[in-house]
Amino acid sequence: MIAENLANANSVADTPGGDPYRRKVPIFRATVDRMNGGSTVEVTSIRPDQSELPRIYQPGNPGADAEGYVKQPNVNSLVETADMKAAQRSYEANLNAIEAARSLTMRTIDLLK
Repeated sequence: MIAENLANANSVADTPGGDPYRRKVPIFRATVDRMNGGSTVEVTSIRPDQSELPRIYQPGNPGADAEGYVKQPNVNSLVETADMKAAQRSYEANLNAIEAARSLTMRTIDLLK
């Protein structure tokens, strides 16, 4: 999602007065994994962000409406980059937790020998 949003941050409509690319937002749901008792997170759907589309005055643009305004995508590159960093840090933290659990399990097995 983040890569798609960033790639389309400057995409405007081809038709006069048309809507440009809308930022896509994943919707998550927490569930309990009954096999191991842990909780998991899954994506339930991906929806377009319904926030207002900014408009700029560009009368010569082919996508301009009758008043000369062009609708811009509602993608903020700074927000997308911050979301990407947060996802990366969360992934790294989960990997570190898995590695710590594996290491503790191996130490316990070594003590039992």
